[in-house]
Amino acid sequence: METLLQQIVNGLVVGSVYALVALGYTMVYGILGLINFAHGEVVMIGALTALQTLLILMGVAPDMAPLLKLAIAVLVAMPVCMILGFLMERLAYRRLRGAPRLAPLITAIGMSFLLQTLAMIIWGRNYHTFPQLISTAPMQPIPGVFVTPVQVAIVIVSALVMAGLILLVTKTRLGRAMRATAENHRVAALMGVDTNAIIALTFVIGAGLAAVAGVMFASNYGIAHYAMGFMPGLKAFTAAVLGGIGNLGGAMLGGIVLGLVEAVGAGYIETMTFGFLNSSYQDIFAFVILGIVLIFRPTGLLGERVSDRA
Repeated sequence: METLLQQIVNGLVVGSVYALVALGYTMVYGILGLINFAHGEVVMIGALTALQTLLILMGVAPDMAPLLKLAIAVLVAMPVCMILGFLMERLAYRRLRGAPRLAPLITAIGMSFLLQTLAMIIWGRNYHTFPQLISTAPMQPIPGVFVTPVQVAIVIVSALVMAGLILLVTKTRLGRAMRATAENHRVAALMGVDTNAIIALTFVIGAGLAAVAGVMFASNYGIAHYAMGFMPGLKAFTAAVLGGIGNLGGAMLGGIVLGLVEAVGAGYIETMTFGFLNSSYQDIFAFVILGIVLIFRPTGLLGERVSDRA
């Protein structure tokens, strides 16, 4: 029982990160019908930008409070990723809106490789240690179950950010414009909505969420490197499909469910395969789930509700 509870805790933490990244996928898909496979690299850029900011702060102001350093790093990483998201939409995707679906898909994959290469040139190929500014000393709220303050912070911040996004989309004029653009670009434009600006803002918001997710991911594992966004990006895409791509609630649910399945599966995979596989093969669960969902329920757990896909 202790093993199960521990893996549930781990799954909630990882699932929270997947959910934040999945929201970026599902928002862009809801607006454009485009799968932005470069979104995982935005996560990586956010983590490495935050790392660079922290290194500068440690050299300039070594006595600054750790949480203040982390907050500044996040506030620097978010605008960098938002600008990157805007440039991706403006330079790579805008001219392909009327093109066959394969063209933007290939472009997205090309953007992913481009961002990885640029990050490798800037930060090198080596793994970088991400400073542990929030305590990693384990707490034991339940006998045999350990939780660190970093994990608690990740879950709380993720919940707050996701709640804020839901309020933005459902309660503000910008959210109404996003839903109208997702419903029908041409009709929204006739009603006075600047659809180009709304689409660009969707990329910007998704990139901001990716920056926060990147800092969380690096803080949880204590490392950052140029290829760190690829696998979380694929898993977040799986989470978006699992929940119902184009559906905000579905993306959140898919991220949490995928994190739980992956973590619990990693704890018991050796037993299930009679020692043939171990926990290092935990990635297999994400892609098994993706295959099952695409075959038996391609609309995902919550389906694709067109009226509030944005």
